[in-house]
Amino acid sequence: MNLSMNVKPVPTLDDEVNEIRLATAEIVNRDILPNEGRLWGWITDSANAPNETAKQAKELRLEVQNNVKKANLWAPHLPREFGGMGLSFMQHAYMNEVLSYSPGAASLFGVVAPNSGNQKILVKYGTPEQHEKWLKPLTDGTMQSGFSMTEPHNPGSDPRSLTTKAVLDGDEWVINGHKWFTSNGHAADFYIVMCRTSDPNDPGGDNEKMTQIIVPKDTPGVNVVRGVPVWGRASSHCEIKYENVRVPKENQLGRTGTGHAAAQDRLGAGRVYHCMNSIGSMWRAFDLMIHRLTTREVHGGEKLEDKQFMQGFIAESYIDIQSARLMTIHCAEQMESGADPRTDISAIKIFVPEAYHRVVDRAIQVWGAAGVSGDLPLAGMYQGARTLRLADGPDEVHKILIAKNILRRYHAGESWDFGN
Repeated sequence: MNLSMNVKPVPTLDDEVNEIRLATAEIVNRDILPNEGRLWGWITDSANAPNETAKQAKELRLEVQNNVKKANLWAPHLPREFGGMGLSFMQHAYMNEVLSYSPGAASLFGVVAPNSGNQKILVKYGTPEQHEKWLKPLTDGTMQSGFSMTEPHNPGSDPRSLTTKAVLDGDEWVINGHKWFTSNGHAADFYIVMCRTSDPNDPGGDNEKMTQIIVPKDTPGVNVVRGVPVWGRASSHCEIKYENVRVPKENQLGRTGTGHAAAQDRLGAGRVYHCMNSIGSMWRAFDLMIHRLTTREVHGGEKLEDKQFMQGFIAESYIDIQSARLMTIHCAEQMESGADPRTDISAIKIFVPEAYHRVVDRAIQVWGAAGVSGDLPLAGMYQGARTLRLADGPDEVHKILIAKNILRRYHAGESWDFGN
């Protein structure tokens, strides 16, 4: 079903942002939406798909990527000197909601997790040598990466609990630990591994005891145990054991002990991007729902759109999307202005995936059996929305953070200023 995204200039945005949004929408509508089945549809049955189908899909992806590069829309998250568009945080956020109308489209614009987050870390913390060796091929698409932080025996909501350890032996780090949900684990050429690099009994704070270290996948002792099944299906979120893995000291990112700060840099911005991605997907689900309501005849020729229950779905989904969008834009503005965005980051991290879940759930209900089939993107969106409530910190942790931040303000003799 080739519904097109309706994107017009936003009067409150400057010309550059509007041009980026319109150019992005043009490629999404022209090159991606009509070809979603050819680009990615075969993946759900990749074991039985003919080699020719996979080959044609790869050729089509390269063709779209070349069109993106010709339009100067490649890698919006990176500075120009590293092969990107050099967009500001807000410009990228506004582009994201257009880009995510089609699931998977971001990868054709050079933005795909975990590579995008790793690229940002390499830009900020990497040395010129690391830029040349790891960042450049990652941006060119000739290399893949993974992010290895979460551990199966420790709560992912508390980075201070990580126990994977790196000990300096001469000019090498020796790494031992057990990770899982290492994104892109099978395809990665290297991993960025969060390690504890200090004696847990020393006087430094827990956050200052962690360092991120680049580990090539083919290093002896890197044992990929499995891809952890997600939603009952095989995935590339890998379980990995690091057993006496030795890498040069120059593979560490930034100063020893900056790993927690680097992770927070990655996660804060990532949560805003995830939310803007969710809004683009909600937009698609909303369009699909309206299309079904206005074309489906029931009970002797009456349209679904004439049913009050269905009209309630329209109103509720509109409210969810607009609320999520405006909250996320406000949070992005806070981040770009240099204000303290922590409360707003936690708020959107909770609200947007829940709103996304509701919007997609209503669309599935309207489509009935087709809604849960592989013929529409709704089933994948539904699973993605639910997963986001766990990714980058579970909702419950963020609710605690919101309450603490607000109470701290009141205990200091202030009330909350909702205008700022």
